[in-house]
Amino acid sequence: MDFIWILFAFVCGYLMRLVEMPPLIGYLFAGFFLHFIGIEPVSSLDTLADLGITLMLFTIGLKLNVKDLLKTEVWASTLSHMGIWILITGSLFLLLATLAVPYFTDLDLKSAALIAFALSFSSTVCIVKLLEESGEMKTRHGQLAIGVLVMQDIVAVLFLVAATGKIPSIWAIGLLGIFLIKPLLNHMLMRAGHGELLPLAGFFLALGGYELFNLVGVKGDLGALVFGMLLSTHPKASELTKSLLSFKDLFLIGFFLSIGFTALPDWSMLGMATILAILIPLKYLMFFGIFTRLHLRGRTSYLSALALSNFSEFGLIVAYLCVDSGWLSEQWLVILALSVSISFILTSIIYRSAHSFYLRHKEKIKSYESLKPLASDIFIQPKDSEILVIGLGRVGKGAFKALHSMVGDKVWGMDADRNRIKKFQSKGLHVFYGDGEDADLWSNMDTHNIKLILLALPAIDDMLNIAEQLHSANYQGEIAAIARFPDEHDLLVEGGIDKVFNFYTEAGFGFAEESLQLIDYKKEASS
Repeated sequence: MDFIWILFAFVCGYLMRLVEMPPLIGYLFAGFFLHFIGIEPVSSLDTLADLGITLMLFTIGLKLNVKDLLKTEVWASTLSHMGIWILITGSLFLLLATLAVPYFTDLDLKSAALIAFALSFSSTVCIVKLLEESGEMKTRHGQLAIGVLVMQDIVAVLFLVAATGKIPSIWAIGLLGIFLIKPLLNHMLMRAGHGELLPLAGFFLALGGYELFNLVGVKGDLGALVFGMLLSTHPKASELTKSLLSFKDLFLIGFFLSIGFTALPDWSMLGMATILAILIPLKYLMFFGIFTRLHLRGRTSYLSALALSNFSEFGLIVAYLCVDSGWLSEQWLVILALSVSISFILTSIIYRSAHSFYLRHKEKIKSYESLKPLASDIFIQPKDSEILVIGLGRVGKGAFKALHSMVGDKVWGMDADRNRIKKFQSKGLHVFYGDGEDADLWSNMDTHNIKLILLALPAIDDMLNIAEQLHSANYQGEIAAIARFPDEHDLLVEGGIDKVFNFYTEAGFGFAEESLQLIDYKKEASS
């Protein structure tokens, strides 16, 4: 039975990859098809799904800056969007009930508001997968979307407490004490090394946080998120995230498969789910309008709103509670499951061309911006820069330091991770925050004096997109990039990159060259 799940998940995911679509769409189809042919799920599938979500929230916490949640554009946009959405869509559902539309006829004010509430959430799983695959977790719009998702999770906890009547234990107050054990957790993680003990420590912390919060009557997933946030400033947070990445992605396949086993739909239910999916553009317009009114840039508002324009797996939890309480019919559970699946597919397809769409229509999108931007969105112009390194991870940081030792302050660095930029700036280095895929950044930057731009980013799509942005901005200098795999070399060259370095080959060459210099140095010393 387990092999059948793996077989269908792989085949469907592989077919989606062949047509350049995200594999998660294939996993959704696999779940519905397995259900259709009569395959019965077992408890291990739900266990995998729950484990995947727990690890995902833990890794989100590792990348999350707590201060971001306190920003007005995060909490105000979340609460205002949910309130307006429930008011508008709830009223629409009551209108459909008045018109005797099937499945809506039995809805009253309470049930209509509950369905609207269920659809107000955006999918954490879908959005995080999209942002990770496109390398945009640390970008301005990525962090905004993640902040909104976390705020929605907090609202979800409050709803579950109210709906189930399950009040947290008095011992939940003791959870405030976990901040006292942060030094202990930091020490433990530092001593875990770099081998198999490091991801095992991640499992221990994620599941430990889940069980601890669950033990005192608080949503366990929130515990995994909080434990991740506790370790977000740890030097090994990035390494821990990477060590858990494959495990998380593998377990999340169980989540996508499990959606297909929710219930078996008929054509009328599929039609209702499609009607609900028509509301997704409304969700986008509301997010975009709220973000721009909060003085966010047009591009940030556009990309964040586009990523958040889907329905959430949490909607299924709300629907289940409502069905169990007799507030909704069982058919609504199936309809919402289908609408969630459709929204995943739409978001995965549309977001792939989000940046190229913005490049073509940026003037129209920017026309909705407020006249006074936020201070954090003002572009910085690198002065006297001749070389620019984009991406200051392990490879980019090494290149930046090597170049700085040779040409001094003529080299500047740029990264989309604000925390990383602050660390560099505290050392007096010339770096600035910026998203290389931001067309507005290049149109506002004077690149005439920049002779060379190095792209040290993990995703090939990001580097190709940046090259496209640079050529569109009439950049006249040279572009170099790092390829991690042989098949990426030709793609980067075809995309307008002047020089492509193979990550492993060049690392080996540099190691050999430095070693030979060491021998020469000893010869000179002995003579």
